Amino acid sequence: MRVLALVRHAKSDWGGPVPDHDRPLNARGRRDAPRMARRLAMTGLKPDVILASTALRARTTAEAFAAALGRPVDLEPELYGADADVLLHRAAGTGAQTVMVVAHDPGVSALAARLSAGGIARMPTCAVAVFTWDADAAGDADPTAFVLHVPGGQTGSGTPSL
Repeated sequence: MRVLALVRHAKSDWGGPVPDHDRPLNARGRRDAPRMARRLAMTGLKPDVILASTALRARTTAEAFAAALGRPVDLEPELYGADADVLLHRAAGTGAQTVMVVAHDPGVSALAARLSAGGIARMPTCAVAVFTWDADAAGDADPTAFVLHVPGGQTGSGTPSL
């Protein structure tokens, strides 16, 4: 059984003349990231690997999850602006059973939509979607074979946030 936890970075600050890559989290993002991380930790999910974009807002979000889950963050430059295929390929390339990917839209929402067979149309900021599938490699998995897990132990399509 393989597990993929997709996380869209928390709400970022659009004020000030900073390059996109260097945008920090705003007050809501700084509040939401640790809160969502604690809620996910309460589910018992323990990723073997946490991959994150190098953008400041994704790094900061990933660090909140890493603190709550007791795992280090591996920064991946190619996750900045990555599309769904790159996100899935990088997750599968770790060889880990349980992988968390913290990245950006539109890639995160596109991958969540694909893996949920359209059940998730959009991942809001700091949303989490956890999928499982039986396959030796993500590239060999039929997208219809992915199962979305939602709070309370339910499965199927539903809200991407915890």
